[in-house]
Amino acid sequence: MSGKLYIQTFGCQMNEYDADKMGDVLGASHGLTRVKSPSEADVLLMNTCSVREKAQEKVFSLLGRWKKLKRSRPDLIIGVGGCVASQEGEDIYRRAPCVDIVFGPQTLHRLPQMLDQVKTQGRPVLDISFPEIEKFDALPSPHAEVPAAFVSIMEGCSKYCSFCIVPFTRGEEISRSLDGVITEIQRLTRLGVREITLLGQNVNGYRGLMADGETADLALLLHYVAAIEEIGRIRFTTSHPAEVNDALIDAFAEIPKLASHFHLPVQSGSNNILAAMKRNYTVEEYIGTVRRLRAARPDLSLSSDFIIGFPGETDEDFEQTMKLINETGFDTSFSFVYSRRPGTPASALQDDVPEQTKKKRLKILQTRLEQSAGKISRAMVGTTQKVLVERPSRKDISEMAGRTSNNRMVNFKGRADLIGRFVDVTIKEALPNSLRGVLSEAPPTREDRSRLAS
Repeated sequence: MSGKLYIQTFGCQMNEYDADKMGDVLGASHGLTRVKSPSEADVLLMNTCSVREKAQEKVFSLLGRWKKLKRSRPDLIIGVGGCVASQEGEDIYRRAPCVDIVFGPQTLHRLPQMLDQVKTQGRPVLDISFPEIEKFDALPSPHAEVPAAFVSIMEGCSKYCSFCIVPFTRGEEISRSLDGVITEIQRLTRLGVREITLLGQNVNGYRGLMADGETADLALLLHYVAAIEEIGRIRFTTSHPAEVNDALIDAFAEIPKLASHFHLPVQSGSNNILAAMKRNYTVEEYIGTVRRLRAARPDLSLSSDFIIGFPGETDEDFEQTMKLINETGFDTSFSFVYSRRPGTPASALQDDVPEQTKKKRLKILQTRLEQSAGKISRAMVGTTQKVLVERPSRKDISEMAGRTSNNRMVNFKGRADLIGRFVDVTIKEALPNSLRGVLSEAPPTREDRSRLAS
């Protein structure tokens, strides 16, 4: 068959990666091409996230809109995947009979068979099992439309933080083989990819089987990726502070291709709250890790995650979080008020911090984090940064846009043939969400090189 596919994605970078793989697998099996509007599509897929509050409400609200499309086009197929699908299972069918397919993060590679079942049997299909790492072996060759790409190196999480639903929706940690990861990256380089972001729910828990039967940790994998000549920059996310080992810290000193940016979620600056969250580290241990990282890479930009208003959080606990922020100098970070996730250990705790207090604390924290990020951006003015040119600027097609090593987006005047190349850009202005710069020296065009050669 051929037709059109629309995918709505909520959540993290892992979900973005999974959405791309859904498109790849259905493109290869059924010739489906992705479109930007659900009204154009023959198959509608929703890739869901259950980490934040009201995730289920978002899902069923969108399904309500899609149900109207199905009324006018009964052959329209609707699928719900991702973490909410794992969590809710058959309840999705009960609440939204318009749904044809429910699948989990680990079974997206089975979408072609599920689609065929719906068409031949005329009844809904459910598969939210955890078939370990089978998914990656069954996916088609990767595609890339921009020179920076995500590569998932592991699935699931075994940390069981008390607030988090991920271990229950994505399963225990399972790592891909080192050869499997390297092969995917090499294929991406042939498509023009020059920057790789390695993904995992707990990426520094990576333990990949090697051809000789030994196991590679994240640090060793980084060395292997860095050895691929075409790759000019490497990132990874998301990390757990309890698993930042010596080898990973040394990697920041030893691998120039490793970006000067580390996303290391701390969640709270209070040891009492960290213990209640079951994070398995103390504030002092976190600070010690940060100091060692900055000794290895002095210009390291550190971003983080914060949960505000966790059950039992007192004014003193919050002040300890603010103290950590002031002392650490975090860059851009993500922060949210605590919301109870059904099925998590923390859901049994009394959510005793008033909503108004949560919001007040969140505003104080976000204001301070924005000030810190702004200070870092302003300090970059006048410096020359290595930028991977990713695409034309969204506001001005005569300009190009790309990222610095510390993950700042920069817009500057430049040629379209620079896309996919690393260039030096001198930063001239710091804006709230981006930087503006001037190309230090444009690399020669193909025509220029031909002229010089003759």
